[in-house]
Amino acid sequence: MTYLNAIIGHIGGTVLLFVQSLKHLHTLPRQFGRFIEQCYVIGFTSLPIVTILTFFIGAVLALQSGYSMENFGAKQFIGTLVGLSVVRELGPVMVAILIAGRVGSAIAAELASMKVYQEVDALVTMNIPPERILVLPRLAAILFMMPPLTLIGIICGWYGGALVSQYSHAISVDNEAYFAALKSYMKWHDVTDGLLKAEVFGFVIVLVCCYTGLNTRGGPREIGASVTKAVVASLILILVLDYFVTKALL
Repeated sequence: MTYLNAIIGHIGGTVLLFVQSLKHLHTLPRQFGRFIEQCYVIGFTSLPIVTILTFFIGAVLALQSGYSMENFGAKQFIGTLVGLSVVRELGPVMVAILIAGRVGSAIAAELASMKVYQEVDALVTMNIPPERILVLPRLAAILFMMPPLTLIGIICGWYGGALVSQYSHAISVDNEAYFAALKSYMKWHDVTDGLLKAEVFGFVIVLVCCYTGLNTRGGPREIGASVTKAVVASLILILVLDYFVTKALL
């Protein structure tokens, strides 16, 4: 029962943090510098690992599915399988997991450090709401950067699958046939659904990590505990939200 109360309290606190941040939305244009800085940290610095991971996810998916589809004489549809799997599921989920591990952990660690060393209390003393300068720019940045990151990841996954399909002797599907099959069954709403899922995942990750960091109690040892808690909660929420968002979009 105590554990359930703690979960409900964290959910309520996270929602309250979002509402408090939303009250300062009108100040966002004056924080353009912070917004650009967070876009750089969240988007540009995450781009290399996103491209590498999604490329090899698409490659492995094509390799594994190619062997199975060869047995059924359906390897000409490998582009459809890889394309839809990456755009609707693997792309958004893998990018969100990377953001949780790389960006979410950094946000939780930074804010937890500021809380432990009383920098957040200093902001409150100066009548500067932490939600305005610590949370709002990060939320705006993740909403702005998540779609292009996911779209780049999706394209890298497609080309990873195309490369393996063409040069693997067991598959031997050229690029023209691969992308023709992909285009035949790919609809525009598949792309928008994937981008919408990524947007939801990214927003929840940053919000949860900000809340966990700002509510750190104790000494420096608690910083690591807060980072672990934030990342684990983010990963669980990604998987839970993936089911419900996918069900809502179908």
